[in-house]
Amino acid sequence: MRHKVLSKNGAQRTLALVLETGEEAMSCLSSFAMEQRIAAAQITGIGAFSEVVLKYFDWERKEYLDNRVGEQVEVASLIGDVALDPSGEPSVHVHLVVGRRDGTALAGHLGSGVVRPTLEIIMEESPTHLRKRHDLESGLALIRLEK
Repeated sequence: MRHKVLSKNGAQRTLALVLETGEEAMSCLSSFAMEQRIAAAQITGIGAFSEVVLKYFDWERKEYLDNRVGEQVEVASLIGDVALDPSGEPSVHVHLVVGRRDGTALAGHLGSGVVRPTLEIIMEESPTHLRKRHDLESGLALIRLEK
């Protein structure tokens, strides 16, 4: 993965990240957020995967179910965020829509994705930290805005 700072204004940065064929998207994004100590950011992107795992949160079971897609797909929409998890570490959360050859679309949380040929990400870092807190009803760590 390559990255470049596109702009910087105080503690706010805009970064471009480019992943290449064979790189695993979530591990690259998570490693980058940890290395850069990013505490709050918005993520957008486009590109393609040779295979991807989309996750769906099953409310009744309170767990994520994997939907494996073992074919080349286009990333039609990728949005997400970075926030600090309950332990204070950066946590990457990404949703995406991918398109198949026939034009049908699939969507979900990005569990993993093998890039082919590229994944182009813009990350807008914010100087304000976002914190996730454990939500008793869902069992998930969710962003909670401080009062």
